[in-house]
Amino acid sequence: MYNFALIFIFLFLGLFLQKLKGFPTEIYKLLNKIVIYLCLPAIALYYIPKIVWNNQLLYPIGVAWLGFAASYLFFSLLGKKLGWSRKLTGCLIITAGLGNTSFLGYPIIEALYGEEGLKTAILVDQPGSFVVLSTVAILIATLYSTGKPNGLEIAKKIAIFPPFITFVIACLMNFLNVDFHEYIQYFLQKTGSVITPLAMLSVGLQLQFDKRSQHWRFLGLGLLFKLILTPAFIYLLYVVILQQHSKTIDVAVMESAMAPMITGSILATTHGLKPKLSSMMIGFGIPLSFITLIFWYFVLQL
Repeated sequence: MYNFALIFIFLFLGLFLQKLKGFPTEIYKLLNKIVIYLCLPAIALYYIPKIVWNNQLLYPIGVAWLGFAASYLFFSLLGKKLGWSRKLTGCLIITAGLGNTSFLGYPIIEALYGEEGLKTAILVDQPGSFVVLSTVAILIATLYSTGKPNGLEIAKKIAIFPPFITFVIACLMNFLNVDFHEYIQYFLQKTGSVITPLAMLSVGLQLQFDKRSQHWRFLGLGLLFKLILTPAFIYLLYVVILQQHSKTIDVAVMESAMAPMITGSILATTHGLKPKLSSMMIGFGIPLSFITLIFWYFVLQL
């Protein structure tokens, strides 16, 4: 419940400050940099060295990769057919392709499935959503924001992306079975924990409620894909086709149904991929997801 409170408190604080005369709303750009260059690396260095691997983990890990791949195919094909701009297509691929599997996912999964469910949620998030964000999503953001950069430019951008660098370090630590001293772990955990208030404050500073906005139909399409079509795809694949029935699979499906990822929206924003629409995907997606998550929870009980 603490994470839920933080999300809405800082979202509404951002909306309030946005309307406050004289307040420098452009500060959201600084907040975005803190989230991407400081908080995300801290999260990777804290959690990834602690993951214990086995083949069954491929199901929860695959959720983020499959969801993002589906988003890319869906929106890239639809964008070409309907003549969308590259920035619009890139925005929807990223924001509809990445789920909020940690800050929303962790507390919801723990409340519904207990500590064992939370362990699965961490697997969906860290080697799943976080790695997709740090690699493939940065690739998409680069391609759709700058046109067609050459392979060397893309590789360089990924290689110097701080979350990716720390991910590689964290994976090496996991492979060598080493971890940081407890004091450093404490610092990393606390640094990562501020990502929710900072990210939601940034979203609130950018969120617009313009009834005449051209973004509404794209918002509806993006949220339909993220909250309904993505979990339907994962459910069909895991439960119906592969005949997997376990708490791990239930958690995987629920995580696939989470609202768009906050830091995914920030990544799109920092690359100029329709910042207003990116913020709307978060601002409207989070409260709406509480309704759709109830639906998917009951589907899994059948």
